[in-house]
Amino acid sequence: MKVLVLNSGSSSLKFQLIDSETEDVLAKGQCDRIGLDGGNFAYKGKEKYKKDIQMADHSVALKILFDALTNPESGAIKSVDEIDAIGHRVVHGGEKYSDPVLLDEKALKDIDDLSALAPLHNPANALGIKACMEITKAPQVAVFDTAFHQTMPKHAYMYALPYKYYEENGVRRYGFHGTSHKFITKEALEWLKKDYGVKPEDSKIITCHLGNGSSIAAVKGGKVIDTTMGLTPEPGLIMGTRAGDVDPSAITFIEAKHNISPEEMDKILNKKSGLLGISGKSSDMRDIIEGMGNGDERCKLTYDMLVYSIKKFIGAYAAAMNGVDAIVFTGGIGENSEPVRRGVLTNMEFLGVHLDPEKNKVMGERADLTTDNSGKALVIPTNEELMIALETVSVVTGK
Repeated sequence: MKVLVLNSGSSSLKFQLIDSETEDVLAKGQCDRIGLDGGNFAYKGKEKYKKDIQMADHSVALKILFDALTNPESGAIKSVDEIDAIGHRVVHGGEKYSDPVLLDEKALKDIDDLSALAPLHNPANALGIKACMEITKAPQVAVFDTAFHQTMPKHAYMYALPYKYYEENGVRRYGFHGTSHKFITKEALEWLKKDYGVKPEDSKIITCHLGNGSSIAAVKGGKVIDTTMGLTPEPGLIMGTRAGDVDPSAITFIEAKHNISPEEMDKILNKKSGLLGISGKSSDMRDIIEGMGNGDERCKLTYDMLVYSIKKFIGAYAAAMNGVDAIVFTGGIGENSEPVRRGVLTNMEFLGVHLDPEKNKVMGERADLTTDNSGKALVIPTNEELMIALETVSVVTGK
């Protein structure tokens, strides 16, 4: 099947056309600055190009996208009718959705209703879905970032707040990056079974999605039992511009001392903190590593804090599962940063993990980072678009 995978933002639209049988990417690209001045469209298929073009809304962007896909010279298909299904990335499915769902008016209304939990993301996701419904009759599927984490037990996802806030407002831990965690879990379980004899139903793995946004999940027997992100993607690990875990009273203290509104404080926590806030230089880990090498003490502090936060959660999740068969790294940092992986995996002998420094030099490729007869630490490049495509096919075909 040919599946169009869409990731709709408030002013952007990323896409990939994937052949689900061969797993080949037939075309991909991005519409930027939808509804704003300076719009542009980037495409990569038989040809690669980028052009400036105004897009009033997502419907216009989709028409440009479909025209590119069916272009006689550079397109990947002859007709839009060749698209068998469309898979949409949707950030928040709340407690209603633990699996992908075929989109209809009810599901779309649910996505709109859940916008209170993801005000920056769900409305934008819904825009892309509505625009697609106007243009094509192909079946459409929503794949939720929160879905894979819905196997968490209640004692793991509840907050110790008055219970009424859970009952009335759905305040609890949901977790995010679920599509990525699900993909690398599937790949890791196949690898561990084939090469190391680990039975999937008995497996204990810790998946580390490390990038500008980062999260870790404890996955026991193929099911998530805990994850670092919460009601929103803000808590847990230190991230590019997000603070991660912070004492809530520190937030109210800063608000009072500096006369900062909750809205401004939210912006500080999500856009001005993390690697950027600590280093004062950059949200990019590569810049932090470079600064550290040049003797910048705040870059060194930033690196130390990030590594420590990752190690701390790995240790906690190993305790929660009574052991670990593999620690898996993915995402831009997880796949490519030798210094971060080295820092995390140093002094992990208590888990039976012994890092091989030569193997750890790998970038962007599948690899076992450990010595022989060691507990496993793996790199598995993530592929969220492929996971969305495969889940879409499963829903549409019922297989």
